[in-house]
Amino acid sequence: MEFRYRQFCPVARAVEILAERWTLLILRELLAGPQRFSDLRRRLPDVSSSVLSTRLERLEEKGIVSRRELDPPAGSMVYELAESGLAVRPVLTELARWGLRFMTLPLPGDHLEPSWVRLGAEFFAREDATPEISAEFRLPDGSRDEVFYVRGGDDGTQVSLDPHATDVQLKLAPMMVLGLLSGSMDPTAELKKGSFEASGKIEVLPRLPELFVIQP
Repeated sequence: MEFRYRQFCPVARAVEILAERWTLLILRELLAGPQRFSDLRRRLPDVSSSVLSTRLERLEEKGIVSRRELDPPAGSMVYELAESGLAVRPVLTELARWGLRFMTLPLPGDHLEPSWVRLGAEFFAREDATPEISAEFRLPDGSRDEVFYVRGGDDGTQVSLDPHATDVQLKLAPMMVLGLLSGSMDPTAELKKGSFEASGKIEVLPRLPELFVIQP
């Protein structure tokens, strides 16, 4: 049964849709791109199949999420954000920025997906002019790598999946990306210890935090 606050208020309407457990996290996953049901189950390991199905059905009914079949040879059914779903991005961006103040060290059992790091880079990218430096981030993700690109410039920081030449190329664990972009990690010291791999203009590494606004 659909919960109602019985208040004629846009905040109440939004909360009625978004405040159900798992709904916002499902939308976060779909911001990363189309996902199969099995992808969502893997990325949200604590949600049951029945709850996930129920949430997706409701989001479809509301026109927030849609389904489509991938072209052959894949042929899989995927979920993706419809127009109203894409409109939630600014909400999730501000929620992430607000939630950062409550982030400390990971708690035992906490899970971190490499794709969340890329979304975090998008959420915390500066919108004003930033240094014209660029980096490729390659994060191991099972049998594949999560790869994204960051570039600063007069229009602010751009985070992209489209391959292009960059000043520096990095291969590192997700947690190390967070430390690097926030400025809480000394990249020169960690590179000397072999904590991550880097090639290209490694002298730009200490300047990467200038591309982001990551302040608890």
